[in-house]
Amino acid sequence: MKVAVAGCCHGALDKMYETLELLQRRHNVRPDLLLCCGDFQAVRNEADLRCMAVPAKYRHMQTFYRYYSGEKKAPVLTVFIGGNHEASNHLQELPYGGWVAPNIYYLGYAGVVRFRGVRIGGISGIFKSHDYRKGHFECPPYNQDTIRSAYHVRNIEVFKLKQLKRPIDIFMSHDWPRSIYHYGNKKQLLKMKSFFRQEVESNMLGSPAASELLQHLKPTYWFSAHLHVKFAAFMQHETNSKEELPKATKFLALDKCLPHRDFLQIIDVEHDPNAGDALEYDAEWIAVLKATNSLVNVTQSSWNMPEKNGLHAKWDYSVTEEAIKEVLEELNHDLKIPCNFTLTAACYDPSKPQKNMEPVHTINPQTTEFCAQFGLTDINDRIQQAKEEGSGRGECEEEEEEEMDSTGSAEEPSEYNTDNSGLSSFNPDEIMLDEEGGDEDLSTCSVDPSPDHPPEFSTSFSDIRIMPDSMVVSSDDAMDSNNEELEKSGGSKQVEEKSSTERSLKRTGGDENGNCGLKKIKRRNQAIYAAEDEDKTD
Repeated sequence: MKVAVAGCCHGALDKMYETLELLQRRHNVRPDLLLCCGDFQAVRNEADLRCMAVPAKYRHMQTFYRYYSGEKKAPVLTVFIGGNHEASNHLQELPYGGWVAPNIYYLGYAGVVRFRGVRIGGISGIFKSHDYRKGHFECPPYNQDTIRSAYHVRNIEVFKLKQLKRPIDIFMSHDWPRSIYHYGNKKQLLKMKSFFRQEVESNMLGSPAASELLQHLKPTYWFSAHLHVKFAAFMQHETNSKEELPKATKFLALDKCLPHRDFLQIIDVEHDPNAGDALEYDAEWIAVLKATNSLVNVTQSSWNMPEKNGLHAKWDYSVTEEAIKEVLEELNHDLKIPCNFTLTAACYDPSKPQKNMEPVHTINPQTTEFCAQFGLTDINDRIQQAKEEGSGRGECEEEEEEEMDSTGSAEEPSEYNTDNSGLSSFNPDEIMLDEEGGDEDLSTCSVDPSPDHPPEFSTSFSDIRIMPDSMVVSSDDAMDSNNEELEKSGGSKQVEEKSSTERSLKRTGGDENGNCGLKKIKRRNQAIYAAEDEDKTD
């Protein structure tokens, strides 16, 4: 089947779907599935905009609300993960995943689903070391800290995914797995994005958590976005035994959704021709959720996942074939995900703007139904209970004092790479909002909806590339070819593409206190998140 993969959507759903329709008209190629690697921006109304961690100049309503209201419907099944620029209050309603609009499915904090027999997994958010070992404690209305921490990856999600034993076909993360750039044309990457050099050379670019998952899951494909640049890599995994067959992962990072940017990719994926067209639960993943349910933490307390260190009675939460069979029997072998989308917030009305609309903490009926069906903890219900029990403290994000059981402890050493090996307290991949805006007041929640009718999208069709069946990529700098040459294949079809040149950003000086790093990060993020200003940067 044909799968379309998109980078950062940034709420431009109309453009994304119009591009797919143009692909069908011009080349008779119709994708069966669309995957989006984060920064989807499922913004329903002005309150959602206030929960999106971006400078005020980037707060635009865009077009998702039309699909949420039912005015429009996604023409192709769309599955996405969260990034670091999302309506966090909306996505928080669906920690285990669910429909954000008809035909548009969110994978949750982490998740695995099946479509036509193809197993698709993903993890939402980006890595931030000082939040990695915390629970999901945030709830709206967010403050200036929790509006950011709400989208940071947590160790429990990585732990759950590491319990999987069955092969994964496709995996998505928003930020790149750390070190993946060593398996592609690094020289060309640094030529296109010279401001990555320091982080690449110090091996600080990307997520160590995603890298850990890449080495464990070894999926056939891994797609990412976030850095707004196209990059391909090929990683050959080491085998654990002589009997194990060699495995390799084809990695592809996508650009963001803009005219004349290579933001969309089409790949051919082997599928089960006898499988139905419905999106399905993954039985092993459901069994893992059930097995790890006791580990749910909704406090700010930092703790480690169970490990084989003599301190835990149990550390292996992988599931048996019997447990998977029990899930199948519970569902009567019908894994189809119910189409139970429900409106949980008012939809934006261009004729009646409500700039002062406040976000509220909502428990989504989809999550309630899912948790009841599989005996899982409703994270938002638990947060709400903690909020009510600690109402005297005034803030729902204040730490709830709980006694940890044998499943975890804040004092235990961790096998997970958080602040070790020189990892700084800030993630160089994350836009520094306090550094970004210059003269903007980032403490305000201003709303700047876009016009009801967005500009007509470009029909140059330079945004799409058909991905070849295989990628052969140098493991280091031996190849001087560009990304297009890396993806050559005799049987593949390539759509015309316009190339663009980008100026290299000058490096800024620093002082002995480390301010140099923040300035460089600021300049790099300005280039990433404000593409229209790239050529104007000194």
